[in-house]
Amino acid sequence: MSGAPGLFDRSAVRRHRERAAALVDRVAPVLGEAAGRLIERLDDTTRRFHRALDLGGRGVVAPLLAARGISVVSADLSPRMAARSRGLAVAADEEFLPFREGAFDLVIANLSLHWANDLPGALIQLRRALEPEGLFLASVPVLGTLDSLRSALTEAEAAISGGASPRVSPFPTLRDCAGLLQRAGFVLPVADLEAISLGYGEALALLHDLRAAGETNAVAVRERRIPPRGLFAAALAALPVREGRISVRLELAMLTGWAP
Repeated sequence: MSGAPGLFDRSAVRRHRERAAALVDRVAPVLGEAAGRLIERLDDTTRRFHRALDLGGRGVVAPLLAARGISVVSADLSPRMAARSRGLAVAADEEFLPFREGAFDLVIANLSLHWANDLPGALIQLRRALEPEGLFLASVPVLGTLDSLRSALTEAEAAISGGASPRVSPFPTLRDCAGLLQRAGFVLPVADLEAISLGYGEALALLHDLRAAGETNAVAVRERRIPPRGLFAAALAALPVREGRISVRLELAMLTGWAP
């Protein structure tokens, strides 16, 4: 996540989000929980905002901002996903933003920046899109997210085929995120850690949710061949169970930074 080129297959990210546009209502409660926690931070400032960029909000963020009387432009790599905001929408790549400098006084990026190959560059562009003293808020999955799924898939594939390919995206650390805010030129940068715990009655529902969110594997060096027979059954059977439900944890960095 330090800007290494080619870490992710961006065309695959776009395809996954296009496909997920018809399915994302399935995971709206989880997306809404993360967005709500993020947008609550607006209550910690006396500043009033008028023009917001909703980056990758998947139809969840824009209504929350509009309810506060804020005019919203929604952008997404996928045109179909951007259109879910049902307001002013733009199909745009977060690595090549089409907005003029100072276009917004607020930018919200909820669970949308972790597939960027050049995350530092994307943050710099977002800072430039803010007017002076504009506010940037983002939630980013960090190390610890989906760890149980990553470990289960790696161990199951190693046992079946003697090797393993990356099947869950790599995530930055909380410290990485704080450093990236400073590097991008934000002032008063803050990176807090929040967790969302999810429980599933059956393991396959987790994979269905990842697909519905547009979060299936887009690592550039991912295995393109059909997975080994029995891989997912073995991995899902190994996931931890608490009180009769499969337990999954999302570790989120909640980022705050101001344009100088």
